[in-house]
Amino acid sequence: MSDGDDRGDRGDRGDRGGRGDRSDWDTVPRLVRWSAERYADTEAVVDGRTRITYAELGARVERAAAACMANGVTVGDRVAIWAPNSLEWIVAALGAVSAGAVLVPLNTRFKGTEAADVLGRSGSRLLFVTGTFLGTSYVASLRRAAGEAGGEVGGEAGGSTGPGAGPLPGLPELEQVVVLSDDAPPDFRTWKDFLASGEGLAEAEVHRRAAQVDGDCLSDIIFTSGTTGRPKGAMITHAQTLRAYDIWAHLAGLRSSDRYLIVNPFFHTFGYKAGVIACLTRGATMIPQPVFNVDTALANIAAERVSVLPGPPTLHQSLLDHPARDAHDLSALRLVVTGAAVVPLRLVERLRGELGVGTVLTAYGLSEASGIVTMCRRGDEPSVIASTSGRAIPGTEVRVADADGAPLPAGTPGEVLVRGFTIMRGYYEDEPATAEAITEDGWLRTGDVGVLDEAGNLRITDRIKDMYIVGGFNAYPAEIEQLLGLHPDVADVAVIGIPDARLGEVGKAYVVRRPGSVVTADDLIAWARREMANYKVPRVVEFVAALPRNASGKVVKGELRVGDRGAG
Repeated sequence: MSDGDDRGDRGDRGDRGGRGDRSDWDTVPRLVRWSAERYADTEAVVDGRTRITYAELGARVERAAAACMANGVTVGDRVAIWAPNSLEWIVAALGAVSAGAVLVPLNTRFKGTEAADVLGRSGSRLLFVTGTFLGTSYVASLRRAAGEAGGEVGGEAGGSTGPGAGPLPGLPELEQVVVLSDDAPPDFRTWKDFLASGEGLAEAEVHRRAAQVDGDCLSDIIFTSGTTGRPKGAMITHAQTLRAYDIWAHLAGLRSSDRYLIVNPFFHTFGYKAGVIACLTRGATMIPQPVFNVDTALANIAAERVSVLPGPPTLHQSLLDHPARDAHDLSALRLVVTGAAVVPLRLVERLRGELGVGTVLTAYGLSEASGIVTMCRRGDEPSVIASTSGRAIPGTEVRVADADGAPLPAGTPGEVLVRGFTIMRGYYEDEPATAEAITEDGWLRTGDVGVLDEAGNLRITDRIKDMYIVGGFNAYPAEIEQLLGLHPDVADVAVIGIPDARLGEVGKAYVVRRPGSVVTADDLIAWARREMANYKVPRVVEFVAALPRNASGKVVKGELRVGDRGAG
């Protein structure tokens, strides 16, 4: 068993890369005010041509909090955000949380039906949404999905018809939708109009509201799909979030002089908490990038003198292999934190040797454990960084156990169990799933298979729940199988992950056609692209007469994987 211990991880405090002063901030709103005072003149966010200091960021967040309060948001209300990385995302999210709301980030890869499902099940009262992103109108797709859910195909009808009624007929609890742009449809509000609605609220009122929030209050609900295919919301508190990412910033060595390119999506803990929250604790400069594009990333790193670049291994591999890499000055880059997939030793060596990155670390986490479980330490050997995800962070324990939960010795594979302060308060309104995930004595069953070495370093070797990772995004076969099963020509389907040179892994679907069907692989893939997030779409479809099943009727995926080993 691996135990995280504070004693071996103490270092300088504050802006030199050590611990932040947590006594000054036990909640996100207090952290925002503290950073606005502590790092007042330091550049906080660079988003395109917009540059603001920490003092200016604090003022914008308080204005957003005032607007949330003026529009009826109270402590504990759920407020959702469905938008790519941007300054507006940061301000809207922190503003909502500062007003006492529980943040519900939505995956920007979601289709309208997927977003509407999470909005409805979370009971979100307010939604911040982008306009058009990557050629898709999120507003239009949400209108269609909510309209169909409300029995009005096309979703053109709807509008505020009374107290508690919102602009989307299928989402009665959603009272307002705010579009993060200068234009909005008739029943929605613009970002500018929303902010203006809070101007009559005194600053003291905003501060009083923030004071009502304590460390045990929920700060966010991160919805993550399980093997049942039904998204589950992991509930995390302010205290858990701040303690975890103060530790993350300390172990990584984040400093106030750092300039952090945040490519990891804000809807994920890696982007929001290891990005925005960690930067707030140290006064580092945030440079949000809405979608990963290697040319844009290279340009940003050079122009903004980026020093910190976390992300999945595919991101760093793309930078290293880009033919125009040498035309950009990447000399400021000093810290890389990666994970979410196997990290080749060669990648660690190239980052250090070719780019001169002084610190390369790997980590492992999941939403149910606040996004962080283990992490390498500065000074670890490259072989340890490449072959493991490091040791338990301070305040947590990691155990590898057999099917009965009994601990296994070092070097023996088993299910990874985690216990400590990071473990979620449970799944939102889902007690049976919570009881299944967390044992009576507090161990979280991760569903991942791993091995601990003698030093307590964890190596993830497989996934009990069949999850695979597409370019840093978790893909769950059961969820994808349920969606593919809705196609009228699909009688049976099983999905597995197969190796892919660019994305690490991609989905392959084994499909049994309905009698008389002539649906092709291209037809099914094109249909899937319309119905589900892109990373979930299988890249390969193979038609079979029947799926291999055991005596209990379960698909034997091991037989399917045999023929796909080494495919790419």
